[in-house]
Amino acid sequence: MGSVTREPSSPLINPSIVRYGATLPAAGPDGILGVSLIEIFVDADACPVKDEVYQVAGRYGLHVVLVANSRMNVPRGADVELVVVDKGADVADDWIADNIRAGDVAITADIPLAARCLDVGAKVLGTNGRPFDRDMIGGALAIRDLKTDLREVGTITGGPPPISAKDRSRFASRLDQLVQQGLQ
Repeated sequence: MGSVTREPSSPLINPSIVRYGATLPAAGPDGILGVSLIEIFVDADACPVKDEVYQVAGRYGLHVVLVANSRMNVPRGADVELVVVDKGADVADDWIADNIRAGDVAITADIPLAARCLDVGAKVLGTNGRPFDRDMIGGALAIRDLKTDLREVGTITGGPPPISAKDRSRFASRLDQLVQQGLQ
């Protein structure tokens, strides 16, 4: 696999980030990369629906950017790029928030990251197939904070339920819808 870089003068590139996978087009004379209309950014470390992302992206010929704290397998022959960032809290989230653009799609279960992506005009889909939007993100952040407080005092334990076949189906359908909207 070859190394992938974006424009070297970009202030968003952290030299400690290692990128693997698809080769991005070279920048034009104006310094702007010739990338697809939309890209799909995946908060990949614990994402249970990567295969569904690959299927939908492949159907539309879209570039997928997996962002993780460690290496993982990516499908050969697909337009999938793996960005490995330093370990640490929110490092992957920061990279996604700094690189996603209006119209792109983010895949994450992380509510604060979803809010940051919505702030730049990206579409955001939870790994359970439920979209995040401006109307509900404030309430979702408040519930997240409440659950964090309840976990800290031991009132609730555990995390979300495992993803079901119904969740996977809903996810693939909703991602397909978001991509179609982005391509119109």
